[in-house]
Amino acid sequence: MAVKEQTEKLRIDKWLWHARFYKTRSLASKACQSGHIVLNGQSVSKASVSVVAGDRLQFFQGPHLRVVEVVALGERRGPAPEAQALYVDHSPPRMPKKEVASDIRTAPVAEREAGAGRPTKAERRALDRLRGDGDVG
Repeated sequence: MAVKEQTEKLRIDKWLWHARFYKTRSLASKACQSGHIVLNGQSVSKASVSVVAGDRLQFFQGPHLRVVEVVALGERRGPAPEAQALYVDHSPPRMPKKEVASDIRTAPVAEREAGAGRPTKAERRALDRLRGDGDVG
């Protein structure tokens, strides 16, 4: 198994890709840049942030929260058993798929009455204000 020395550090996007949490390095990089990754309690805004052994990461994979502790830094993106040796998973237990699906189905959805047509400019602005999107002025 190819594992780097414990004193070294590795870019967070590279480590997430090596540990097989993201299919491509660019997806891992985008997750970092959009603030979806939390490193030791601090939100990460750059993919160039370094991780070392002992760091704790939090992020969502779909509807599931992942909490992992970095144990080692890999030299390459290897097979799954090699990737699993890079971290210890402290994630909370996952909800069954049926429960997750029912939560998604029962979530309130904004619906428009049938036959109401396209919203007018005033209605669109009201919706934007409600959502907090766009210019309000």
